[in-house]
Amino acid sequence: MEYVRSEGYPVPAVEEITEDGAALVMERIDGASMIDVMKRWPWPFRAQATVLARLHRQLHVIGAPDWVRTAPGSEGDALLHLDLHPLNVMISPRGPVVIDWPNVARGQPATDVAITWVLLNSGRIPAPALIDAILGRFRSMYTRTFLSHFDLEPVRRELQAVVDYKVRDENMSADECRAMRQLAASERPS
Repeated sequence: MEYVRSEGYPVPAVEEITEDGAALVMERIDGASMIDVMKRWPWPFRAQATVLARLHRQLHVIGAPDWVRTAPGSEGDALLHLDLHPLNVMISPRGPVVIDWPNVARGQPATDVAITWVLLNSGRIPAPALIDAILGRFRSMYTRTFLSHFDLEPVRRELQAVVDYKVRDENMSADECRAMRQLAASERPS
């Protein structure tokens, strides 16, 4: 996190790390996650999708240090978050701040975009029925707006590797895994 912060990327500052490296204290970010903002006020969803795309692009110009693990999918040397979606973007008074960095890796930017596509399409967000119905109506439009900022051919080529990676994630439900597999099958490059 301090590495990307030194490159001008919006992350919380690390204020303290225990000697054994098992715990850290980070700067408190006042604000709400992008998804919580959209739950309360969904109408500017296109602007939020554009912010998410900009955060991806801004991250992917940062070269990955040698000590960062390799991402699933095609080889590359861009820094990838591998979990950059609206739950991991805090909307603060100073602007968006990206949190939750344990999956950071090196690879092709298209891999990071593919993971976000898979999560936007397949991930379920716990919410009351009315909020879930409203969010569901905006989900596909939000996803299309996000994806419109990228060349989709390289992203489609990464989908199967990304789905193979994400279905092993114990945090994904059986329904989410099924939806991910369906997306990969429907978007298989010709």
